[in-house]
Amino acid sequence: MLMPKRVKRRKVQRGRMKGKAHKGNVIAYGEFGLVAETCSWVTSNQIEAARIAMTRFIKRGGQVWIDIFPHKPITQKPAETRMGSGKGSVEYWVAVVKPGRVMFEIAGVAEADAREALRLASHKLPCKCKIVKKETSEGGEG
Repeated sequence: MLMPKRVKRRKVQRGRMKGKAHKGNVIAYGEFGLVAETCSWVTSNQIEAARIAMTRFIKRGGQVWIDIFPHKPITQKPAETRMGSGKGSVEYWVAVVKPGRVMFEIAGVAEADAREALRLASHKLPCKCKIVKKETSEGGEG
């Protein structure tokens, strides 16, 4: 599963998910993308399940990009443990996803196949998603 090689801090606070995505909200690599419509934590297992669903459907043709990475460690205390005695140990890693964030991109396959592959991937994710197509007329980059 995906996880960082090393981190600055071993355990982090939960934080809050508010606002829209300011980074990663345009399709950068592929032709079609899967965009989040609600905010959520996407675990490394869910990212891997979505990736497998897409690559199996397109039979390893085309190309798939994963635009999110699980940087946030989530801790849990063991079952039947009394309150107190510190924060629990790290159990899994999540990517914080806000509305408008492009999570997966796909290229090199027909539009119908790309849409079906992204639809299958969206069923593996905890947030509402929509499938978008890259705009052909890219304005001046700057």
